[in-house]
Amino acid sequence: MDWLFEPFQHVFMQRALAACVLIGFLNGFLGGFVMLRRMALMADSLSHSLLPGLAVGVLLFGLAPAGLFMGALSAALMVALGAQLLARGARVKEDSALAILYTVAFSAGVVLLSFVKVRVSLLHYLFGNVLGVSNQDLWVAYGVAVVVLPLLVAAERPLQLLLFEPSVARSQGIPTGLLSVGLVVALVLTMVSSLQAVGVILLLGLLISPAATVYLLCDSYPALLWGGGALGVFGSVSGLWLSYWLGLPSGACIVLVLGAMFCLAYLFSPRYGLIAKLLRARHFHQESLSRWEKPGHHHGH
Repeated sequence: MDWLFEPFQHVFMQRALAACVLIGFLNGFLGGFVMLRRMALMADSLSHSLLPGLAVGVLLFGLAPAGLFMGALSAALMVALGAQLLARGARVKEDSALAILYTVAFSAGVVLLSFVKVRVSLLHYLFGNVLGVSNQDLWVAYGVAVVVLPLLVAAERPLQLLLFEPSVARSQGIPTGLLSVGLVVALVLTMVSSLQAVGVILLLGLLISPAATVYLLCDSYPALLWGGGALGVFGSVSGLWLSYWLGLPSGACIVLVLGAMFCLAYLFSPRYGLIAKLLRARHFHQESLSRWEKPGHHHGH
């Protein structure tokens, strides 16, 4: 059993483990809301728009985590709110507005990083490095989890109405606009806290894969949220452990493990899996054949 626990004897691996548990659970839990609200495109756009904020943070404050956090947070919120304003005030739909804004923001980030005096690897921000998580990064992740998780749990019922029956939610006096904005802010905070571990490009995999996997396995709303959180932790920790032994990038390993779990659920889910569907189709086909082949069964009946 030494091979199982040996990686976590190192201090940097202990920090990485704590980060994986925090961000894995938070992303997995929040991913359920994001998927049901069909916000995956927005989440992808927001993750890319973190880059110019990081670049401005580095230019103004160096590599101080607080500066990077505030820069990334401001950039993502500007893109999210900007897309909604553009969609309201013009003929352009929100998804098109988001696509334009996030590609412009991402390009601006790449350009701004070329002016940074501190040696910063672009790859570090694009693909993350959970092994490089500092104590300050951990405090950021912990702080975000302590704020976002209780708020999501407290708003679970009204959010459920917003996701499934928005007109009923409005008729019951639930502030749907405020809830939607709150969900976007929770999403941005979660992404910023996860940035160090998986980077801008891989963020979406950590956010959506656990929820999508659980969605294939059950129909329960609470199970989707809590199961997504548990799966996020399991996938993140497994990916971290694999990256240690195989000497591969940690962020990519985490997303690959989560992707593999989704593929297994897609194939073998008892109710919604591809194999179960094929077996059911075959079963119905055999049933109908046997019905027609009964002796004395005539087409005229």
